[in-house]
Amino acid sequence: MRQDNKNLIIAIAMSVLILLGWQYFYATPQAEKQRQAQLAQQQQQQTTQAQQSAPSATAPVPNVSGVAPSTMPAVPVVESREAALARSPRVKIATPAISGSISLRGARIDDVSLNHYRETVDPTSPNIVLFSPSGSPHAYYAEFGWVGAAAGAAPGPDTLWTADKTTLTPQTPVTLTWDNGQGLVFSRAISVDNNFMFTLKDTVENRGGAAVILNNYGLVSRHGRPVTLGYYVLHEGLIGVLGDQGLQEITYANLDKEAPLPGQTAIGKSWDNVTGGFVGITDKYWAATVVPDQAQPYKGSFTARVNPTNTVYQANVLGGGQTIQPGATVESTQRLFAGAKEVAVVDGYKNNLQIKNFDLLIDWGWFYFITKPLFKVIDFFYKLVGNFGVAILIVTVILKVFFLPLANKSYASMAKMKAVQPEMTAIRERYADDRVKQQQALMELYKKEKINPVAGCWPVAIQIPVFFALYKVLFVTIEMRHAPFFGWIHDLAAPDPTTIFNLFGLLPFNPGNVPGVGHFLLLGAWPIIMGITMWLQMKMNPAPPDPVQQKVFAWMPVIFTFMLGSFPAGLVIYWAWNNLLSVTQQAFIMRRNGVKVELFDNLRNTFSRKAPAKS
Repeated sequence: MRQDNKNLIIAIAMSVLILLGWQYFYATPQAEKQRQAQLAQQQQQQTTQAQQSAPSATAPVPNVSGVAPSTMPAVPVVESREAALARSPRVKIATPAISGSISLRGARIDDVSLNHYRETVDPTSPNIVLFSPSGSPHAYYAEFGWVGAAAGAAPGPDTLWTADKTTLTPQTPVTLTWDNGQGLVFSRAISVDNNFMFTLKDTVENRGGAAVILNNYGLVSRHGRPVTLGYYVLHEGLIGVLGDQGLQEITYANLDKEAPLPGQTAIGKSWDNVTGGFVGITDKYWAATVVPDQAQPYKGSFTARVNPTNTVYQANVLGGGQTIQPGATVESTQRLFAGAKEVAVVDGYKNNLQIKNFDLLIDWGWFYFITKPLFKVIDFFYKLVGNFGVAILIVTVILKVFFLPLANKSYASMAKMKAVQPEMTAIRERYADDRVKQQQALMELYKKEKINPVAGCWPVAIQIPVFFALYKVLFVTIEMRHAPFFGWIHDLAAPDPTTIFNLFGLLPFNPGNVPGVGHFLLLGAWPIIMGITMWLQMKMNPAPPDPVQQKVFAWMPVIFTFMLGSFPAGLVIYWAWNNLLSVTQQAFIMRRNGVKVELFDNLRNTFSRKAPAKS
């Protein structure tokens, strides 16, 4: 018994260490990162900051890999967003999905807000701001143009274009023009659809007397490293599909470690002579990408350039040189995606515009062949019932039916083990002092009765890939963002906001603010319900033969309750519902196999006081 007690203490200690490690290395850091991300969003919306009186510094200049950057007049590096917008005449953007403006100085698309998405579940909270102009606290924009040697002045960040309209809508494209005064006339026709895709058709007419060679470029530029969630299962940073090189994902931190590009002051990575795909910058739910002509080769690159005040991260596309003879005209068409990573919209662009692997803009992960179909099924039922939480419950039932044959075999084997429980008890008593013979006798019994002793693990093992796939769906798909369930669950993609340690809101304090242990105390109602259902499911099963295993299994619902406390509420609801279905299914199979369902007996024994052993 001393050895059993020792093993039990070790098992309990390991369980507690797992729980503490989970909280320390995962739950606590991720909660802090989410808090910082929310603060960053709030700061981005503050447009009343006073313009700094410090001396002006030179604003970052576009740095297209392979092309020497031009100079730009000094402008304030940090000023209010409104002040930065007011520095340039603008063309208004008005579509069902986005609003904002295009700067006529530099022809940058640098002002984009998302009409259907807000910062919080509060319908009066500010809209998500994606793009902000250079000079504002969180500058983020897209720029397109031409560069070339011995071609005279090319349009740059300080070029003042002329627009033929004051507002860009899906029905009314806008054309910008600029004459460099040296024989080249630049024209840019900008159109936008009802969602998040801009199309930019650039035209250059050579009215001079000599041929010139120009390269078209497109870039997405972000000033300063944003606050990221830092989850292993989610990519945030530079992203692209570079032709046959396939998907490339580089975090901001990893890009900072790259070597300088040849002939450049910027550091980064580049890919030459690729065809098809896109490059851009992605957040959890939003993205901005440049989509070059899918039939023309280009050079793609991810760069980082350190300035005195921040680091500028860019995703760049540089087209091949085009010779423009006197009296001739060349054209180049590129696209810009700037918006929310809605699954149907992103897939539609991939299929309708033939953008290579554009669907990989959404981080489905390595097991996308499970994750994406699972989302499709959930989304199908959501459109039928109008609630993502109910859709998850329906899909859970379908999954139970799908895995019914395997689960039935597992539960049938468990029922047989329950039926031979008296014989197992007799074997343990007969060989109480000889563990080796005890295990041999038990194995012979299992073989005789055709029992799989680990059959009880299969129902849990079946859930694991589905669990992670659903976790991925809830975590990366914007459709789940701010999706309500019932009652207090207003966002299935966020943890349960309640906690038992303030009686689910009855007491006027936030346990999460308790120093040191606050994150342990954020234990909501649904994680507790999940823990109870898991405990009930375990009470349906025969107790493991090893007393130490019995104690470990008794701790598992407690450990899982605390671990899932910081998981998305939709995932916890799925797990609880799946446990209840498993209990029902197992009870039915046990009755069909003539085995008594002893759930209530086991519960009664758990709470009843055992008589002391006689000496």
